[in-house]
Amino acid sequence: EALWRAHFSQLTINGQYYAPLVRHLREKIKEKRRGMLRRGVLFHQDDAPQQQHPPYSPDLAPSDFHLFPNIKRHLAGIRYATNDVIAAVNDFLQEQDKTFYEIGIKALQRCWKKCVDLQGGYVEK
Repeated sequence: EALWRAHFSQLTINGQYYAPLVRHLREKIKEKRRGMLRRGVLFHQDDAPQQQHPPYSPDLAPSDFHLFPNIKRHLAGIRYATNDVIAAVNDFLQEQDKTFYEIGIKALQRCWKKCVDLQGGYVEK
């Protein structure tokens, strides 16, 4: 069976169709390029329209802006089982005093203002 599949332009691609297609591609990559999945795969779809703006901007997402970087630093270098990492994150969040959250909210407000001033342009941290 081929690594690629032809798709007709009149076909509507939805999650029900697309998920098995991506699973098939993953299996074929595992067969033909064993170590590639460990290094990451760049997946480019032809004829996909170019995005004029980022569909998701971590500059403006509250969790990515302040919480996740701090949680990642807290968990760095330690391997956890799933339930243990959930407990470690909960503990970390509960240990923070209100200034931790205030700092994040105030910094995010400044970032939002810069983004508005730049008319949606990239905001340096």
